[in-house]
Amino acid sequence: MRRVARLHRFNILIYLIDIVDLPKVYSVFQMMYRIEEKVIAVLLKIAKKVSGHDLIISIPAVWIFLFFICPCLILIQISFSESIISSPPYTSIVDWISGNILQVRLNLWNYMVLLTDEMYRQGLFTSLLIAATSTFCCLLIGFPMAYAIARTSEKYRNILLMLVVLPFWTSFLIRVYAWIMLLSPCGFVNNMLIKFQLIDAPLPLMNNSFAACIGIIYAYLPFMIFPLYSAVEKIDYSLIEAAYDLGSSPATAFFSIVVPLSAPGIYAGSALVFVPAIGEFVIPELLGGAQTLTIGRLVWNEFFGNMSWPTAASLSIMLLVFVVLPIIFAQKRRELRLLSRD
Repeated sequence: MRRVARLHRFNILIYLIDIVDLPKVYSVFQMMYRIEEKVIAVLLKIAKKVSGHDLIISIPAVWIFLFFICPCLILIQISFSESIISSPPYTSIVDWISGNILQVRLNLWNYMVLLTDEMYRQGLFTSLLIAATSTFCCLLIGFPMAYAIARTSEKYRNILLMLVVLPFWTSFLIRVYAWIMLLSPCGFVNNMLIKFQLIDAPLPLMNNSFAACIGIIYAYLPFMIFPLYSAVEKIDYSLIEAAYDLGSSPATAFFSIVVPLSAPGIYAGSALVFVPAIGEFVIPELLGGAQTLTIGRLVWNEFFGNMSWPTAASLSIMLLVFVVLPIIFAQKRRELRLLSRD
């Protein structure tokens, strides 16, 4: 049997040698080798010209281009297309006519619907309201916590910071479902209130914007605490003592010294909470219920329910522009203010 198998393999090898043109194969391999040599030479020239500093900077630039700018360009292209029953479920905005004429068709109706339809306006308003309320509450809760951690002795400071990070060691969904158990009509909060005879019937704590805000505050509070802690820790507390010596009350010293010097932490923490909160989908879906109509829920419904990818893409682009433009404007204004001071 072994001899038969060897003879069979030998016959196959002879057959392949007969049908394959060996000189052509050799020339193809030679061409591939030359291309490889040229690519390596070009890369070596680029490496010699580019310094280590430029190379380090180029890595995050390439990352942002591949995973932020390119997806945004794809979304923009989809947002100007038309919905069709196909795969993918949208038309192309670029088409060749007669082989040499390029036609570009932009469908603006997707953006017009967002401005005229009451459902989308309500979703945007609800998302803004929930995100702004959650950000403000995170600031009210996180500022005293960050200030207290910064003023604590170094012996206990790391322990307190670890307690802030501790919720991230558990699953995000488990933490959200825990709030369902707390806020539901038969949950812990209502049972305790009924037990102490503070209420007669369960409070409607679930399936509304209040529950969505509670979940977002709980989930994003650490993102507010850490920038505030980083800013408050750098404050020279001798300035507060000098204010006390000049007759300032603790509240006056706090709002006139600590709060202005903590402004970078306030801006950074507010951005870290507001930007993801405005497009949050999981928390409003699980805690807010069907009555809480947000942008994230609308995008989900358009993508996976109605299969209207252009409408969902236009919603995403509108939300991106609505969030990014104020941040860019505030940054430019801050730079101009710094230049005017100099």
